[in-house]
Amino acid sequence: MKKYLILAVSFLMAFSAFAQDGKKALKQASKDLGKYYSDPANNKDKLTEAIGLLDEAFQSDEVKSDPESYIVKGKIYNEISASEIRNILLNPAEKLNTPNAAVEAYEALATAMQMATKKGQTKDALAALAETEGNLNNIGITMFQEQNYGAAFDNFNAAIEAYKLLKNSGKDSRLDDEATRNEHYFYTVAAGYYGDRKEKTMPLLKEMESTTDKPLVYEALFNYTLDSDKPAAEKYLVMGREKFPNDTGLLFAEINYYLKEGRLEELTGKLKMAIEKEPDNPSVYVTLGNVYDQLSQAEAKNGNTEKSAEYFDSAMQYYNETLAKDPNNFDAEYSIGAMYYNKAAAMTEEINQYANDFSKAGTQKYNEAKAKMDGYFDQAMPYFLKAESIDANDQNTLIALKEIYARKNQMDKVKEYQTKLDATNE
Repeated sequence: MKKYLILAVSFLMAFSAFAQDGKKALKQASKDLGKYYSDPANNKDKLTEAIGLLDEAFQSDEVKSDPESYIVKGKIYNEISASEIRNILLNPAEKLNTPNAAVEAYEALATAMQMATKKGQTKDALAALAETEGNLNNIGITMFQEQNYGAAFDNFNAAIEAYKLLKNSGKDSRLDDEATRNEHYFYTVAAGYYGDRKEKTMPLLKEMESTTDKPLVYEALFNYTLDSDKPAAEKYLVMGREKFPNDTGLLFAEINYYLKEGRLEELTGKLKMAIEKEPDNPSVYVTLGNVYDQLSQAEAKNGNTEKSAEYFDSAMQYYNETLAKDPNNFDAEYSIGAMYYNKAAAMTEEINQYANDFSKAGTQKYNEAKAKMDGYFDQAMPYFLKAESIDANDQNTLIALKEIYARKNQMDKVKEYQTKLDATNE
């Protein structure tokens, strides 16, 4: 019994010492913060020491249960973020060493407000929070400019939460101004959209939906809902295109969606519109060529040879326009070769019909059809060879060239291209 009592007393003494150590560390962190305040230029190391002491202090349950502790923590992180922002203003080449400092400050001060039991604690937390809000915005801007969109969102979003706390407490905020608030919300959702923060960004997007003048809001809403609710996604796309008919982001989102859905007939007009907006963009031309190519093949399967030929010519036109803008465009070179190759391959059935007709007329038809087919293969070859020179490892190009050489009975070339194909599989 006495042994257990001794153990219990020892535990209490250790716990008490741990709590005292936590309070001591917090007190020292507060002192270090005061030294930094008195002479920031010569006491930069005091902020770093304060962070280490904070980590030590918050191991104590007594410290963690005291709202004053969180106010100290918030103030220290405020100074860290403000100090790093000042360094960047003085020297743009500087980088943020602690991009989450302002978020840490916000979370600490928000916790202090939740735990506060005295008016003075709430007052101190709110005063520090007003500073935090500005730091969050400045760090968010810095992160956004560096294209660190995830960190930018975390700071911008915390600034919105800080604004709500200040507003609910009757305090002033930089986001009280409507124009400033709308701009801040937009950059928050933009950072969230580009920074893979879907779950947290979606509520903000819906909040902005009815009043926004930014097309990116509808583009994000469309992409976020496409997999889970296609009718809703289409609704956002239609609304966005109607509200912002000249926005290229929404236009290309629509084009990609129609491509995925196979709505080829509707695509041609939209792609022509995209060409008007981006006349020097080769990818739009090659995409339109591909759409006409697919339409040509569909019409050929349905026996509509005249319409198929019309679409074939349109495809060729846009592929050639692609090459006029980008002479080394692999997709255009390969696609033209594939169009001729497919024309040749489509004649196989017709040639097989004549192969068993040994009459003079049958032989003549066979020879004419085979000569026409070989002509298509000959037309395809230079485009495939150019495509190979651009991408020597594309298997489809190598297979097509191997097949053409086989039909020409150039077995040395067949062997050469088989070797190239084997090399791409290693």
